[in-house]
Amino acid sequence: MTPFQPRHLLTLRNLSRAEIERIFSICEDLKAKFAAGVREPLLPHRVLALVFEKPSLRTRVSFEAAMAHLGGSSIFLGDDAGFGKRETVADFVRVLSSYVDAIVFRGKRHAVLEEMAEHATCPIINGLTDQSHPCQALADLFTMRELAGKLAGHTLAWVGDANNVARSLAEGCAKLGLRFVMATPEAYRFETDFLAGLKAENPGFDFEVTDDPIQAVRGALAVYTDVWTSMGQEREAEQRRRDFAAYQVNAALMSHTQKGAVFMHCLPAKRGEEVTDDVIDGPQSVVVQQAANRMHVQKAVLAWLLGSHGG
Repeated sequence: MTPFQPRHLLTLRNLSRAEIERIFSICEDLKAKFAAGVREPLLPHRVLALVFEKPSLRTRVSFEAAMAHLGGSSIFLGDDAGFGKRETVADFVRVLSSYVDAIVFRGKRHAVLEEMAEHATCPIINGLTDQSHPCQALADLFTMRELAGKLAGHTLAWVGDANNVARSLAEGCAKLGLRFVMATPEAYRFETDFLAGLKAENPGFDFEVTDDPIQAVRGALAVYTDVWTSMGQEREAEQRRRDFAAYQVNAALMSHTQKGAVFMHCLPAKRGEEVTDDVIDGPQSVVVQQAANRMHVQKAVLAWLLGSHGG
């Protein structure tokens, strides 16, 4: 007998455009019901495990709240579980996936996530790795769709390091027909192999890279930035501050955007570095809406992966 192979969400390259649209459709429905005071118990008695190697506010709380709203429960596993220390990854995940219905992993190395998926008997969801942050990107793209009504034909401008969030957003834009423009120094751009693969899988993907932030933000629906130094890169902080000094998203840069353009950030922000207070707290900022949509999108992902809501 062929062993059961669960569906995972490791990167947005795992999803088709139709699947992303299905998740967004479920999200719209559940968010509207939430606003009306209805928390539909689609996953009664289901259990979600959260295995975290890195600190978190949004990822942890949004998943725990999502599971509670859906009628299930969650278990947080930090250092006390001994992940990666007391036993092999394979042994850990084989046992854990026999207890729970899905696992969210927020870890340091994407290769570990892939190893977990290889041995798990329940869905594995990427809550962040060094290579990818698909749930963040889904929430961001859903937010843009809420604001614009549609995504295809719009432009997302990324200003800063080609990090894990940027990678997932590029994957999502390629799937959904958005133009992706990146302003970043040459040393901090996407790898050639990553871009080649993305364009091969999505022949119509409109991607542009420049070292001019003003050029990048012109005509964009959203201007997006993230910290210049991510977790694990602390030794590079001074060098990165020098290299990205001309890439700060401030009022002067935002003055070059089109009417109706918004500012986005996945948070937490290093105020005064990649973004100024007047932008992140200003009228164009939608950072709180993005963060709130993490919960709604992840509810949809859980319902879709676990077979509820007509998934």
